[in-house]
Amino acid sequence: MSIRQKMVCRTTGKLSVRKQCELLSINRSCVYYKPVEEKPENLRMMNLMDEHLIDHPTEGVISMVNWLRDQAFRVGPKRIRRLFRIMNYQPIYRRRNLTKLGMREYIRPYLLRGLKIERPNQVWCTDITFIPMRKGFMYLTAIIDVYSRKILAWGISNSYEADWCLQVLKEAIARYGVPEIINSDQGSQYTSAIWTQFLEKSHIQISMDGKGRATDNTWIERFWKSLKHDYVYLNPCDDGFELFEGVQNHIEYYNQKTHQSTGEKPNHRYTQLLKKVA
Repeated sequence: MSIRQKMVCRTTGKLSVRKQCELLSINRSCVYYKPVEEKPENLRMMNLMDEHLIDHPTEGVISMVNWLRDQAFRVGPKRIRRLFRIMNYQPIYRRRNLTKLGMREYIRPYLLRGLKIERPNQVWCTDITFIPMRKGFMYLTAIIDVYSRKILAWGISNSYEADWCLQVLKEAIARYGVPEIINSDQGSQYTSAIWTQFLEKSHIQISMDGKGRATDNTWIERFWKSLKHDYVYLNPCDDGFELFEGVQNHIEYYNQKTHQSTGEKPNHRYTQLLKKVA
């Protein structure tokens, strides 16, 4: 559900739902529609696929169909493509230019190749990942500082929209200041007007992974792997509140661990802010 849809109030006596939808430029059907829950079998497959894809990110539709059939699931390519879209997953491989991404005019080149990263706030990276739960799933976005390997801000949502990603970015900027470069993939959230225009107005350079490049955003991919192997798969959550608390605890531990393992001299401002957040 988008922010505009959430703004509609059905209990107000001043404006009807019809009038509110007209003012917000949305269809009334969006307000009344209740999404159909995924079948338990599909949720089970998505959980297995997510675990498998963390270690084998190059698996595509056909190889995933074959793998799931080996696990005794009766599936076909059409079903797996739909589940991939729900998971916001794109396999890493070279392909013809047929992938539906965001608006092409907002795609930017990759700026990090050969760049020496030697200070905080020089380069931030961001991404979105699928988080399986005991009954259902959520999406997690995070922003990492490449120099310190710190998770600066993160958020959990039941959808993956550009305005949600932008909200997490604004939170990171409010805490730590404006970075020089932000790197992301070419997903529709990042190749959108709302995302790119905000970065340009903030005088932040925009960098995006090349298509088919598995290592361009390796820093946050490592964090996803750590989060899922060390917490998510071992502790399937029942609801979003439990997931939020668990992710928060893991990120606090991850930030302390990576701070020690990088061997870098800690940034005094970062240390104070992290203590306040904790």
